[in-house]
Amino acid sequence: MVDVTVACVIRRPRAEVAAYASDPRTAPEWYQNIIGATSRTASELAVGSEIDFTAKFVGRILNYTYRVEEYVPGKRLVMATAEGPFPMRTTYEWFDTGGGTLMTLRNEGGPKGIAALADPLMGLMVRRTTAGELRRLRAILESRDS
Repeated sequence: MVDVTVACVIRRPRAEVAAYASDPRTAPEWYQNIIGATSRTASELAVGSEIDFTAKFVGRILNYTYRVEEYVPGKRLVMATAEGPFPMRTTYEWFDTGGGTLMTLRNEGGPKGIAALADPLMGLMVRRTTAGELRRLRAILESRDS
């Protein structure tokens, strides 16, 4: 099982960071492997909302659906795969800091069965990729006009 948490300080207000990061439409802009995201349910994010994602991972196209399990706007978002090849739970949290927002991103889950033997390698890949995604998110948001 993979359980990876990364964090990054973004020099923008918490409400702005949280709104951008929790909007599925922006996911392809800052997630390395996501090439598309479409809401299955109402456009407003809420507990029970479902989002279909398309990702390119290790040369393969993967389609999976996340269901929102918990959502406190500006503070916390928890989503878990409702269907797809790898059971995964993703948690975003946002905290005020003196200079902006501390965002944490946690990914838990991964392949089951024989594929689970690759968990140590998968954990390293997820950590490296997720850290890069938060750096990309920071660059996008900090490049905006104040």
